[in-house]
Amino acid sequence: MAVLEKIRQRSALTIVIIAFALFAFIVPSLFDQGGFGGNSKDVGSIDGKDIAFEDFRLKVSNVEKSQQGITPTAAANTVWDQEVTIALLTAQFEKLGLKVGAKHIMEVLKADQNIGQNPMFLNAAGKFDEAKFKEAAKSNPQIAEYIKSREKDAELNSKFQIYSNLVKAGLYTTESEGKLKYEMESNKVNFAYVAGLYSSVKDSQVKVSDEEIVEFMKKNEKKYKADETRAVEYVLIEDKASPADEAEVKAKINALLKGSVVYNQATGKNDTLPGFKSAANVVEFVNSNSDIPYDSTYVAKKDLPAVDADKLYNLAPGEIYGPYMFGKYYCISKSLGRKVGVNAKASHILISYEGTQVPNKKEKRTKEEAKAKAESILAQVTANPDSFLMLAFTASDDSSSQQGGDLGFFGPNQMVKPFNDFVFNSPIGKVGLVETPFGFHIIKVTDKQDGVRLATIAQKIEASEATSNDVYTKATQFEMDTAEKDFAKTAAAMKLTVASPVTVKAMDESFGPLGNQRNIVRWAFESGTDVGAVKRFEVANLGHVIAKMTKVNPEGLMAVDLVRSFVEPILKNKKKAELIKAKMSGSSLEAISKAVASPIQQAVNVTLDNPVLAGGVGQEPKVVGNAFALATGKLSAPIEGSTGVYVVLNKSTVKAPAIKNHSAYVAKVKAQSAGDVNRVIPALKANAKIEDNRSQFNY
Repeated sequence: MAVLEKIRQRSALTIVIIAFALFAFIVPSLFDQGGFGGNSKDVGSIDGKDIAFEDFRLKVSNVEKSQQGITPTAAANTVWDQEVTIALLTAQFEKLGLKVGAKHIMEVLKADQNIGQNPMFLNAAGKFDEAKFKEAAKSNPQIAEYIKSREKDAELNSKFQIYSNLVKAGLYTTESEGKLKYEMESNKVNFAYVAGLYSSVKDSQVKVSDEEIVEFMKKNEKKYKADETRAVEYVLIEDKASPADEAEVKAKINALLKGSVVYNQATGKNDTLPGFKSAANVVEFVNSNSDIPYDSTYVAKKDLPAVDADKLYNLAPGEIYGPYMFGKYYCISKSLGRKVGVNAKASHILISYEGTQVPNKKEKRTKEEAKAKAESILAQVTANPDSFLMLAFTASDDSSSQQGGDLGFFGPNQMVKPFNDFVFNSPIGKVGLVETPFGFHIIKVTDKQDGVRLATIAQKIEASEATSNDVYTKATQFEMDTAEKDFAKTAAAMKLTVASPVTVKAMDESFGPLGNQRNIVRWAFESGTDVGAVKRFEVANLGHVIAKMTKVNPEGLMAVDLVRSFVEPILKNKKKAELIKAKMSGSSLEAISKAVASPIQQAVNVTLDNPVLAGGVGQEPKVVGNAFALATGKLSAPIEGSTGVYVVLNKSTVKAPAIKNHSAYVAKVKAQSAGDVNRVIPALKANAKIEDNRSQFNY
């Protein structure tokens, strides 16, 4: 039972992996019976298959329990993505008639470390024993039930592995593609050209209407398809300390420097209490008066507050500095002395051997061979200290080799004990050999930092109750006023700033610069929240947000104001191209150059594989492609490129010699298209009919 409980506690809740390393184990509940329920309370549907809310809710709950700190909305988004992916892939498996046997399923089960590496199912040699596994399932009903649920996941995983292999097998690179790749890399063209750049035409000369942007999007509907969104503008009234609050905290800090007189009710007399300067027990005094407890750590200068680091570091023992501000605190600090070498800096060359947990081994070696090599390197470094950097780069098995073995500064006990002891017990410049569980280290101590111990009283600067009440009153007044008055004008009258509208989708959590504000997003999509609606929200650790619904963008094409910044330049360039083309009259490059007041430029040895024009022009594939298509000495018609309109004159085309074997280029094309397999899921989603009702269920 204890083993079973441990299995359950450690079971990974991995999601269906969409990037085709896919289908690591999924939490059992994701595949409970009734995953596509048919009752009236449906959270959505995929190609007509409904997802019952109750089933969906249980899966969301399981994800929340398994992933500490995840929000309900994030969990719902995770489960929704799973459901969509599983439904689409399952449909594909059924169409193909994919089936898997017991062996397939067992291999997937063994890959789960909670099963394949569980001591309960291992033999004397530490290997997975299928017989022990099956016997445990027979003898323990609870284990049997657990395994049965995992088998459902394993079956789906197995089918996906087959499906993935089928897709990959369908992505075939031909010899002709390899030949084309060779020619694109090797054939070269030399040409002269004149460019009428789009930047030569002022933006004011071409106008783009909203209707033209919409028409452009309609021609590229899939690219500009959008979910329903809401635009919400807002005013933020921060609940933060006022100047009076800051002054009060500073006064309290200053008062702690000197002694104070306090009436003692027990004795009926006034007691004189010592201040920070003369406190007998500094630690007790700090803990009694500071919002941050006393810290006995010695701190290097680099770790002190940057603005005040010099003064804090150079305090004499017993001397006090402050008040000074550090973040949201007013502070005073008293020096309790200095310590030598609190941080150290070292470089090392690691020589590991078989059996050590080091991923970057440059060669295989036994422990004896590693020791001999380390001693040899130590001798070289001792004889020539300047050789350390290059030896670290070429011989070290540690990733720090790229920095010449430099590990930077570190504190005591941050490294394994033998390494730590050598560095902190040796002077700067010392070089030596140390063995650790990682292998043999040739260590050079390169620097050390002293540190100071400070007793610091820090009191947080925060809004007083009176200030918070004033902020609340102001926020409430603004909310009430905007119910009848103009939002922007009311804000201006109260010297408040209206932030730019934030556009959100129904299942978003993030709300622009304010971060996770799911309650504002949810309100924007509630029934009854119409354009013009205003509501105040209290935001923890921030203040009050008064939000106004400004626009509803229905599902379909994206809103013009959302795409204008990147669609408008495209349409403007098309209009500019027509103006430039009209100027490009003449039968020679010289005449065209004169007509558009642009010089004749030369392109030398340009390839189709890298169609870049020099001089900062950049990629111009259409221009280069046209140059290749021209006969020598022929002039092109105007070509609309990425940066302007071009006319080119082919001077020569140099074809690469024919080769018999294009296998290297076939391999290149295959490598370039290796990621195409990851486009299957997005393609299935794009063609599926998906109805998403999650926002109606308070997630």
